[in-house]
Amino acid sequence: MSLKAIVTGGGSGIGLAAAHALARKGMTVACLDVNPPGDPFIGIKVDVVDDAQVRAAVTEAAERLGGIDVLVNNAGIGAQGTIEDNPDDEWRKVFEVNVFGMVRVARAALPYLRRSEHAAIVNTCSIAATAGLPDRALYSATKGAVMSLTLAMAADHVREGIRVNCVNPGTADTPWVARLLDAAGDPEAERAALNARQPMGRLVSAEEVAAAIAYLAGPEASATTGTVLAVDGGMHGLRLRPTR
Repeated sequence: MSLKAIVTGGGSGIGLAAAHALARKGMTVACLDVNPPGDPFIGIKVDVVDDAQVRAAVTEAAERLGGIDVLVNNAGIGAQGTIEDNPDDEWRKVFEVNVFGMVRVARAALPYLRRSEHAAIVNTCSIAATAGLPDRALYSATKGAVMSLTLAMAADHVREGIRVNCVNPGTADTPWVARLLDAAGDPEAERAALNARQPMGRLVSAEEVAAAIAYLAGPEASATTGTVLAVDGGMHGLRLRPTR
């Protein structure tokens, strides 16, 4: 059985790692991105803020794949600052990608998912949905919306045989985080602070997040829906005593 999957934001970071993880499970994968990858994936260029583009890209992916069994809703962008720092236009932009983008892609994929016997949607959320992080007000708001959206979608579509879950990564070693570190006044000190924030003492890798996505997307997770799976080095649940 070869399942067909589409991954948004599949051009780099967690999305590209997820595409590789799904391919290793035997899935055929289409990557939808503003800069999509090539072989071994089906690369389709799309901007998730444009509904017409999204519908066309999902239709093309379904035609080239021969259906859709799995959707990994991963496309997203970041933002820094408190509520005073980001203007309204930036709030709209980040919500357009991180929340409305997921809605557009899932909406376009649902007719194909309903025909699958192994339908699954996995949304990429964030530890920012459950932990108050400084200077992440806008980003956290979008990820809180993604987590609530995941649970609502799971309830809406469980009787159609479509499972919906999300993964909450901690701070991950991705190109976006690398750019933030490069822009910091002291990149090494900033990296050390991010490492120390997670109880395991290091950043999460894109491949570790991808492994969780691939599990939730696969038939072995057939009894799992409405779940929020943290891959965060223990950040969500652990409260360690300070070292001396």
